[in-house]
Amino acid sequence: MPVNALHHFTIRCTPDELPPLVDFYTRVMRLQAGARPEIPAPGAWLYADGQPIVHLYAHLARPDAAMQPATGHVDHISFRARGLREMREHLAALGVPFSEAPIPGWGIHQLFLHDPRGLKIEMTFWMSEEEGGAP
Repeated sequence: MPVNALHHFTIRCTPDELPPLVDFYTRVMRLQAGARPEIPAPGAWLYADGQPIVHLYAHLARPDAAMQPATGHVDHISFRARGLREMREHLAALGVPFSEAPIPGWGIHQLFLHDPRGLKIEMTFWMSEEEGGAP
């Protein structure tokens, strides 16, 4: 099959929205800002394990009212994650609201939160990979 993974997603924003988005994805989600090609608008590429998985593209002159809600047709973006207990503590310490959704019978536990533009973010934890295997 030619498609085997999601490479990245891009969030359009204004230059004023860029700093809070970079802060959210680096401080809250713990991605790392990294190299970005020369593109004719401000932005950032945010990396996980050496891969730029979130692209921020600050080319809008004003917030994109046509994309209300902020997610358009996309319900959420999911990140595979590890360290459920530590992430709960991290989010609570930052005062970032989140909800939890264990998936009965699947050994998966999800955390849901929102970025500064309202995009719903899912963090998916495989319980078999978690210390102790329990939520």
